Amino acid sequence: MSASASHPLSSESPDGLLVERTLAGDNSAFDLLVMKYQRRIHRLIARMVRDTDLIDDIAQETFIRAYRALHQFRGDAQFYTWLYRIAVNTSKKFLHDLKRDPLVLTPVHESDGEKDETFEAGIEPSSDETPETVIAARQIAQAVDAGLAALPEDQRQALILREIEGLSYEEIATLMNSPVGTVRSRIFRAREAISAKLKPLLEQKTGKRW
Repeated sequence: MSASASHPLSSESPDGLLVERTLAGDNSAFDLLVMKYQRRIHRLIARMVRDTDLIDDIAQETFIRAYRALHQFRGDAQFYTWLYRIAVNTSKKFLHDLKRDPLVLTPVHESDGEKDETFEAGIEPSSDETPETVIAARQIAQAVDAGLAALPEDQRQALILREIEGLSYEEIATLMNSPVGTVRSRIFRAREAISAKLKPLLEQKTGKRW
C-alpha cells in the first residue's frame, strides 16, 4: 500500500507532499522539511531554555523524533504545528532530565536579515532615539522578560507561541492539546500579568503601551 493511500494527507499542502515522499522512502524530502523549519524550531527552543548550549541538541532530537513519528502525522493540523508540539515536548524532557528550570525566555539575535516578531517590537526607540529612550526601551524589555519568567508554564508557553511565533489561537490549542477558550484565557492572564509589571514604566512614557 502506498504512503499516500495509508496516510491521507492533503495533496494541496507542500508540506503534506514532502511528508508523503518521505514515507515513500525519499529521505531528501524530509531534509527539505528540516531546512524549511530548522530556524523557527531553533528560535522556539531558544526561547524555552536558559542554556543556549542545549539548543542544537534539542533541535536535532526534535527532528529525529519527528522523522520517527512521521507516520502518525495525518494532516489534520499544519505540519509546523505538529512539529512545534514535538519541539516543546522534547525541550521539556531535556530540561526535566537535567533537572533545570523549564521555559525561561532567552533573547535570540536575528541573523541574515530575518525579522523575528518579539515583545520588543512595539517598544523599540523611534527615529528620535536618545540615550534616555534607549535606556527606557531596555528597561521595558527587561521588565517583559522578568514578567515572562514569572508566569506559570502554560501561560508562558501560550503567550510565546502567540506573540513571538505568531500562531493562531486554534494552532496553539492544537499544539497544547487544550480548548481554544482555555488558550485565550491563558494568554489574557499572561498579558495582564506582564502589563502589571510594565505599568510603572509605561506611566512614565505617555503614549507608550504594550
